Amino acid sequence: MRGGREGPRPGGGKSSVGRTPGGKRAPAGRGGRQDRQKERGEGRGGKSAGQSRDMRGDFKGDKRGGDKRGGKFGSKPGAKPEAKSGGRPARRFDAKFDVKPGPRTAASPGVRPGSRSRTRPDSPHGSIRNEKGRAFPARPPRDNSFSTKAAMAAAPVVTAKPKPVPNPANYSAGVQMITVTPDEDGMRVDRFFEARFPGLSFSHIQRIIRKGEVRVNSRRTEPKSRLVAGQAVRIPPLQLEAPKVREEAPQAMKDREFIRSITLSEDDDVLVLNKPAGLAVQGGSGVKENVDDMLEALRGQHADAQRPRLVHRLDKDTAGCLLVAKTRFAAAALAKTFRTRAARKIYWALVAGVPKPKQGRISTYLAKYEDEEDSYMRIATHGEKDAVHAVTYYAVVETAAQKLAWISLKPVTGRTHQLRAHMAHVGNPIIGDPKYFNIENWELPGGIQNRLHLLARRIVVPHPRGGTIDISAPLPPHMQQSWNLLGLDICRYDPIVDAPEED
Repeated sequence: MRGGREGPRPGGGKSSVGRTPGGKRAPAGRGGRQDRQKERGEGRGGKSAGQSRDMRGDFKGDKRGGDKRGGKFGSKPGAKPEAKSGGRPARRFDAKFDVKPGPRTAASPGVRPGSRSRTRPDSPHGSIRNEKGRAFPARPPRDNSFSTKAAMAAAPVVTAKPKPVPNPANYSAGVQMITVTPDEDGMRVDRFFEARFPGLSFSHIQRIIRKGEVRVNSRRTEPKSRLVAGQAVRIPPLQLEAPKVREEAPQAMKDREFIRSITLSEDDDVLVLNKPAGLAVQGGSGVKENVDDMLEALRGQHADAQRPRLVHRLDKDTAGCLLVAKTRFAAAALAKTFRTRAARKIYWALVAGVPKPKQGRISTYLAKYEDEEDSYMRIATHGEKDAVHAVTYYAVVETAAQKLAWISLKPVTGRTHQLRAHMAHVGNPIIGDPKYFNIENWELPGGIQNRLHLLARRIVVPHPRGGTIDISAPLPPHMQQSWNLLGLDICRYDPIVDAPEED
């Protein structure tokens, strides 16, 4: 039946629920039900065995068993709650709450002891704490008054600053199409990715190209393939690391100031430097400083900044004009100019003796020779292994007592040590040359320094954007000293200008 409970009690024996002391069943009214609940210790104010109520209305005893939400207290530890016949079993809550009771006041009527009502710390019933002992956050009371709403409406709205979104040209989160710029014309595909995405590893570049994820005009490509301006390159999704921001080191500032101090001409594409004698152009064994490393200081701080590139080279002890490309486009155009011998270079030198004839053409084959201490270029024969053809035009500008001569040189080819080897070959080595000066018992005139007297005086090349680059470098200090001692006029006409441009 729904109203009563039948069956044996947990302690054993027959049930006497709902009977009067005389053995008769109590009437089925409201009072009889309350009497039966009093017998079993149920109800709102009832107590079970082993429990007592203190003055604050809290139950004492074991709280581990039973239902804490108005259920039966005082059951045996670990015992399962009894189920009513014909109904579902009593709910069991596994969450543990430590109820910190407060004093009973008139403001808390009808609150059953042990209930889970979430009261605030300022409530007379105390605060509810979880099993870690932390109180639940108190919710501030609502105030719907006009003044509060007006104050909230008048308060300034503070919005969070949005996070900066990386440049999609440098950080690829999805597939994108990039058009090859004129500055990137002729660049290899793998170099294109290195320049566009600095945070991408070389192995990853090779892998995505090999798998066909990179397409050029919707076709597969190879790492060594050359790009053409206007082509569309498909960029697959890439996982990139943000490039590290380079710190401004004191050495970089010094290198930048030095480069600016020796600059002869500069625009957006080309930089012409007056390289001093004794400074190497590129690094090598025993080289501490070189121009190539110093050019890194001219790179910008942004991710797409391009590093200036050397277009040609000069010997360490040779001073004068050195051409540098500031962009990829300029580097490709100037490299083609030197490769096709369209660049015109003029050198000045001070040599021993006076060449005969005073104007001429030197054409030989050169080959590299190495010994235990050093390496140099020697005169070779046609058909010899590793021999290369070298052509130089020369002209005597002025002489000094038939012992020294100021000559102007125009190399048609650009071989290593070509001018120095050719002048030594015709018997007029350059003054101060430690490798090719081969005159025995020759004494250096007083006041002249024993340093290489060779200057890259002038360079004339087509500009990558149109026009012509025509720059001249002044004499270095040691050569200016020699010119002054010998009385040579620097403004004298240079006959090498009329020399042929082809070999």
